[in-house]
Amino acid sequence: MLKKGLTFVLTASLGLSLLAGCSSGDKAQSDFIGDQVNYEIIGIDPGAGLMEATEKVLEEYELTEWKLIEGSDTAMTASLEKAYKDKKPIIITGWTPHWKFAKYDLKYLEDPKGIYGPDEKIHTIVRNGLKEDDPGAYQLLDNFEWTPADMEKVMVDVYEGKKPEEAAEKWVNDNADKVDGWIKDIPQGEGKKLKLAYVAWDSEIASTHVVKYVLEEKLGYKVEALQVEVAPMWVGVAKGDVDGMVAAWLPTTHQRHYETHEGNFEDLGPNLVGTKLGLVVPSYVDINSIEDLKKKE
Repeated sequence: MLKKGLTFVLTASLGLSLLAGCSSGDKAQSDFIGDQVNYEIIGIDPGAGLMEATEKVLEEYELTEWKLIEGSDTAMTASLEKAYKDKKPIIITGWTPHWKFAKYDLKYLEDPKGIYGPDEKIHTIVRNGLKEDDPGAYQLLDNFEWTPADMEKVMVDVYEGKKPEEAAEKWVNDNADKVDGWIKDIPQGEGKKLKLAYVAWDSEIASTHVVKYVLEEKLGYKVEALQVEVAPMWVGVAKGDVDGMVAAWLPTTHQRHYETHEGNFEDLGPNLVGTKLGLVVPSYVDINSIEDLKKKE
């Protein structure tokens, strides 16, 4: 009995000592999302409008301890995949449409101050003079429009291993009626050359390769798809070095570039409606608003 009693006392004492070492302040700290993610938000390309909007979010919400980590879409999604696999918290800059929403259970953090603005649209932008130089290509680019669900089908196929060209071909074949509407009454291009610029975002890879496939396989053009950064993409169209792009996120993400080059391009309007920007977390992360990133005193 004495032995058992002594064992109990020692065990109890050790347990109390351990509990004593875990103060309520430590528990509160470990429960706060900032401490869990080292006050880091995983971003994308430096200079992207989403990054600029997020910097404004940090300022307007007075999140002075937080850091926005520059990188790329690829680096951001790799970080998300690793954290999600281990069920660890992570905060990323996100946008819809994107394949990650089809693969993972994610949620946007509420933005009570509306810093990210209203939902965006993706516009088709062409160089000045394209309508006169090549009315057929101009008409196809003007006719091109699809939905976030359409785009995500191509994006998921690419993510799962198909080449962008293969995913584009599959989508075009599966959506013949929609494509026929785009190309109706447009004459054959007969080998004319076109240049399209795009950024290495999954969404823009999808849309550009679908348009490229239709121009080449349905209308007989020869299309060069040029992958560049955001700023050179806009400069290329504005200077007439490329014929167009289907990758302009407006009015927020590419606002600065739009305003800088306005007058030196033609805006054909939205090719996709229903996009969204913001901060994104896995659904298992127990926060719901950007305001939850500010530590309570």
